[in-house]
Amino acid sequence: MLRLHTVSHAYGDIVSLQSVSLDLEAGEILCLLGPSGCGKTTLLRIIAGLESVYSGKLSFAGEDLRGKPAHRRNFGLMFQDYALFPHMSAADNIAYGLRRRGHSKPEIKTQVAQLLERVGLPGMGERDIASLSGGQKQRVALARSLAPKPRLLMLDEPLGSLDARLRDQLALELRQIIKEEGINALYVTHDHREAYAIADRIAVMNIAGVEQVDSPQNLYLRPRSAFVARFLGFSNIFDARRNRRIAELCAQAMGDGSRATTVLIHPAGISLHSKACQGLRCQSVLESAIFRGDYYDLRVTLDADASLRFASPSLPTVVGDALPICIAREAFIALED
Repeated sequence: MLRLHTVSHAYGDIVSLQSVSLDLEAGEILCLLGPSGCGKTTLLRIIAGLESVYSGKLSFAGEDLRGKPAHRRNFGLMFQDYALFPHMSAADNIAYGLRRRGHSKPEIKTQVAQLLERVGLPGMGERDIASLSGGQKQRVALARSLAPKPRLLMLDEPLGSLDARLRDQLALELRQIIKEEGINALYVTHDHREAYAIADRIAVMNIAGVEQVDSPQNLYLRPRSAFVARFLGFSNIFDARRNRRIAELCAQAMGDGSRATTVLIHPAGISLHSKACQGLRCQSVLESAIFRGDYYDLRVTLDADASLRFASPSLPTVVGDALPICIAREAFIALED
C-alpha cells in the first residue's frame, strides 16, 4: 500500500534521512523504532505531506504522492500530546473532521456514538477534555483519527506520556482496534517493548537510515547488527577477537571455522545447568541477582573479561558462589558491526 524508495532528507548540512526504502502491506501495522534523532518523525512528516523537500519516491496504492498536499492524502495523524481542542467536548473533538467533510448531523451523531463505544468511552461524549484522564484523552484522540476513515493511520509516540501500566494496556487495545478496523498503520516509538506488542513488522532505525526490518519475533531472536541488539536491550555482546573465553565458546558452538567477530549470546538460550543440557556446559560465578517478580535477573561471570546476563525462574545459590550454566548453541549470533 505504502512504498518508499531511497527517500532522503536534510536540514541544511545535517542529513536526517539517507536512502530509506520501506514497504507497508495492506492491513499491516509497521512500527518505526529507534532513538531520538534517528529520523522517525521526519519520515512520518514526509509521508503525511507536512514536509515536502526531500528526494526519492513515495507512493500509496500505486499513486505517486509527490506534490500532493496533506489535506488530499486522507491520512490520519495521532500524536503523543493528543492535540485535542480543549474548548470542545469529547464528542465535538471526534466530530471535527466529519463536519469539515460535510457529513450531516444525524450521520455525525451516529458515527461519534459508535466510535466512543469502539474506544471504550460509551456515553462520555459530553465530557470536557480537561476532565478526562490521560488514557481517556488518548482514546478520544484515536476516535478522532479514525472518524474520517483514513487510508493510512500514522501514530507518533501516542503512548509516550502515559504511565507504564496504562501504556501496556492501551498498546494491546490499539492493536486490536486497528486490526478490527482493517486500517493500514504506521506507528512511531522509541520503546521496543511497545513495538513488540503492537507491530506486525518493525523497522529499526539508526541515524538517518534503517538497520533491520523484521517481525517482532524474528527481530528479538535474530538481531542483525550490534546497534539493533543493543537498542533492543541485549547486553551479552562481545568482540570475539579480544575475548579469548568468548572466542573458545564461539568455536565450540559455531565451528572452528567461524569468522564471527562481534557476537551476541542470546539470553533466551542461557539457563541453569541440568542433566538435560544439550548445549555448552559452563562454570560461572553468580555476580548479582535481581528479583523481578516472576523471574530473577541474573548476571554471572565466566572469567575476568566475560559476564553474561539472563533470566531464571529460580535462584539456586547466593551471590559469589559457583553456578553451572547451559548455553544453547543457537544462542550464539554473529552480528554486523
